[in-house]
Amino acid sequence: MIFGFEIYEIITIVLLLGSLFFFLASAIGMIRLPDFYARLHASGNSETMGLMLASLGLVIYELCTGTVLTAIKLIIIFLLVFLANPIGTHILGKAALKSGHPVWTVEDKEDK
Repeated sequence: MIFGFEIYEIITIVLLLGSLFFFLASAIGMIRLPDFYARLHASGNSETMGLMLASLGLVIYELCTGTVLTAIKLIIIFLLVFLANPIGTHILGKAALKSGHPVWTVEDKEDK
């Protein structure tokens, strides 16, 4: 016991704070990046990593408190999102490119 916390609680807190960092990076990327494709890239990568850390932290917490069924459900949810998020990001980017959505270039920045 460290500072009144069990070891698994400290590990859970660290993983959830790590996931918070990646979710904030995703949100900042959505605001700061110049075009749709860059924003799509930032959200796809950061949200997947943030979800992985959050799910791992919650699975560790649930396994140590004795609720295995909840941990299994969290693992299944993570695996489904882990598979679907890159596929969805790729499909959105390809559809935007085929529909003629413009790609940001350096010349676009110089015009403004």
